Amino acid sequence: MKITTEQIKQLRDTTGVSVMQCKRALEEAGGDMDQAIILLRKKSSDIASKKEGRELNAGVVAAYVHAGGNVGSMVELACETDFVAKNEEFKRLAYDIAMHVAASNPEFLSTEDITEEDKEKVRAAFTKEVAESDKPADIKEKILQGKIDTYFKEKALLEQSFIKDPSVTIKNLEEQAVQKFGEKTKVVRFVRFVV
Repeated sequence: MKITTEQIKQLRDTTGVSVMQCKRALEEAGGDMDQAIILLRKKSSDIASKKEGRELNAGVVAAYVHAGGNVGSMVELACETDFVAKNEEFKRLAYDIAMHVAASNPEFLSTEDITEEDKEKVRAAFTKEVAESDKPADIKEKILQGKIDTYFKEKALLEQSFIKDPSVTIKNLEEQAVQKFGEKTKVVRFVRFVV
């Protein structure tokens, strides 16, 4: 199947990835746009893992204040160079993540930031709920662990589904940014304010 420039342009507009990467993904997917997007997402994860050890020396702070002025947030999005930090698409990504923080109210940056104390509090709350079911003990433990994992997935920013595109997580956005900008990109910290 011949890949047209229109298909490449459409995929580039959708993903923001380079023309050559879009062309290769479309060729590999046999012209199927959805399959090409999936291939690019997988590749972005691979690229991000290769650049994990790099140092972050630049970045941007983005702020979002919701209409009405009673909810706002700030996000620090880091990268390797000033060249990328000054890029308008990079700044827009930081702004979008700040908007997501204002809307979703995460408590932790990642699941690694969750303390044992927090885990125990949640376990105690869900243990009482699961104990009331009439399931066997081994099933109850699986249910309990599933509830705990789901709870913390909703509370960790990097694990949350992005509000503008629920098919990707904030972690996926970081990985896609690495592919798009060619540098390690990472949400370093965030803060949310409510009146």
